[in-house]
Amino acid sequence: GSFSSDEVIRKRLLIDGDGAGDDRRINLLVKSFIKWCNSGSQEEGYSQYQRMLSTLSQCEFSMGKTLLVYDMNLREMENYEKIYKDIENSITAAHEKISECKKQILQAKRIRKNRQEYDAFAKVIQHHPDRHETLKQLEALGKELQHLSHIKENVEDKLELRRKQFHVLLSTIHELQQTLENDEKLSEAEESQETQMETETKQ
Repeated sequence: GSFSSDEVIRKRLLIDGDGAGDDRRINLLVKSFIKWCNSGSQEEGYSQYQRMLSTLSQCEFSMGKTLLVYDMNLREMENYEKIYKDIENSITAAHEKISECKKQILQAKRIRKNRQEYDAFAKVIQHHPDRHETLKQLEALGKELQHLSHIKENVEDKLELRRKQFHVLLSTIHELQQTLENDEKLSEAEESQETQMETETKQ
């Protein structure tokens, strides 16, 4: 039957240490030690002693390499966690900007409705130009309308700015996500290549 990835990894660790051939080195070290103990001549004993030193050096180098890879993986994990947190913060900020834009749109709609009502009211007032009080009210309404028009223009300018800022923010988030996906694909490809190289080496 087929093995799960966890089972394959467990069996590989049991059979081959960290997967770098340490089990063969240890077996060679034990055999060299036994031969050294049973060596008949000083020359043969010295040869076995040199073999043991060489095997120990290989084991130490392999262990040092494994520790370096482990430290590198830890740093990569910390880097990815920071990137994910930055993305979460960017998404939260984007939601807040969207909410603010919705409020400004509602305000602009109310201003537009008020302007239409004032326009209708101004047309009614125009039918009574001989009334001094009505003319004063019309003048006041005209100033109010002009003020509201300025407010509307300012709100529309601000909305346009927010739309542009939000578009830039979404583009940045998309680029970050694309970068993460590319890094993950590259990492998977490198792991697959390393696994293939180790398999070919063992064969």
